[in-house]
Amino acid sequence: MAQLQAPETAIGNSTEILCCYVNMTSKIQIIRICNIANWYFERVMFPGQRLLFKATKQSLLEVHTGGTAGAILSDTIPCDRLICDE
Repeated sequence: MAQLQAPETAIGNSTEILCCYVNMTSKIQIIRICNIANWYFERVMFPGQRLLFKATKQSLLEVHTGGTAGAILSDTIPCDRLICDE
């Protein structure tokens, strides 16, 4: 699967961090970085799936959980809380 990530110039001189997110629910989730201008990051996460990604410390990860009527915003997580060791 192709990985789409903005070039480093799109996030400026901010330091990138390695983050890990795990969908610990029984539902499909859509995660996205929502607060970095000119940068796009969005993924579909299946139940139990784990994802490593790079972001800035200022990034916010939105978690949208699928339901019968569509996806609803269920959480917003600062990416500095998702830091993992390389």
